[in-house]
Amino acid sequence: MENGKLKNKLAVFDFDSTLMDGETLEILARELGLDKEVKEVTDKAMRGELDFFESLQYRVSLLKGLSEAKVNEICKMLPPMPGAREVIKGLKERGYKVVCFSGGFRNGTTPFAEKFGLDADFSNLLHAKDGVLTGKVGGEMMFGTSKGEMLVRLQSLMGITPADTLVVGDGANDLSMFKYADTRVAFCAKPVLKEEATIIIDIKDLTELLKFI
Repeated sequence: MENGKLKNKLAVFDFDSTLMDGETLEILARELGLDKEVKEVTDKAMRGELDFFESLQYRVSLLKGLSEAKVNEICKMLPPMPGAREVIKGLKERGYKVVCFSGGFRNGTTPFAEKFGLDADFSNLLHAKDGVLTGKVGGEMMFGTSKGEMLVRLQSLMGITPADTLVVGDGANDLSMFKYADTRVAFCAKPVLKEEATIIIDIKDLTELLKFI
């Protein structure tokens, strides 16, 4: 409580391999038989071995020619991480606004947000022309620094401090938002993220987080 009012609190989750059980790009690339190639690049990017922007552009270029309708069909069926619904509900009950930052795509994050009750989702857009992916991408989460920059904007807009900010992720592109949150959760994460975390969860169940909050 602050001046008789509840303090604002913010929880920010990564999407791929955090709220969602898998990597959207790999699932989409499977349709073209390119999932192994995409996985290899994704793994390097999440370990911090590749520039995120360049790796994203390359991986999306491999999806050129895929039907937009097929993409949307697949993205509506992406599997949630065990405990996703429960952790979102539990954090809201504790006074948090719960949002998603994703280097993935609105095709997946927006249906998920609507289904599971996220307050907002920020992600990228797969460009399509005449109903077919062009292999181009744009949006809010294109760079390794994007999540941190967006977090600072939300904190300023909502009047929230790092002390009342919780962030959850699994890969190197989540490091930028770790800088601006006092509660930093590495969920089944790469070593580079665990080094900066205040909470480490290695069990594939998001409800584990509620034990710490």
